[in-house]
Amino acid sequence: MIQSRAVPRIKAATPDDLRSLPALEAAADRLLQTALGCQPLPAAESPTPVGLVLYLVAGTPPVGFARIDEVDGQAHLEQLSVHPDFAGRGLGRSLMEAALDAARCRGYESMTLCTFADVPFNAPFYASCGFHVVPEPSGDLAALRAHEAQLGLDALGRRTAMRIRL
Repeated sequence: MIQSRAVPRIKAATPDDLRSLPALEAAADRLLQTALGCQPLPAAESPTPVGLVLYLVAGTPPVGFARIDEVDGQAHLEQLSVHPDFAGRGLGRSLMEAALDAARCRGYESMTLCTFADVPFNAPFYASCGFHVVPEPSGDLAALRAHEAQLGLDALGRRTAMRIRL
């Protein structure tokens, strides 16, 4: 299959798109597992009172997606995944920009996320997008970090919370 170097169009997810996201996330997680040198990641759950705001997808069928939730009354990037076949083409950055724009349009003043601190395509990538480490998370963001630790994510690698002002 010939793959275009162009970034696929980003749009709000449809019900058909949502059905394909678990397989896309699993493919992207394999890259993360390799970077962490670990077995499969713990199953994701909604650990705190979060509200789903929006799924954005890139391509049809999707080859990348961003899930935006609400935590502490602000936007929270719960997940950003790009299929390994499309890595390194700027798709993650395009999805990130679209997620930030969507949060701004909805009136949020900031966006948070939780990620692995030492994986190049995690915290260093988000820092290059303007995110800053939250040294001591509070409220539901702290509860989210505590739940991640309980799931075993902290045992796989150093985790951090980050925030960007919109």
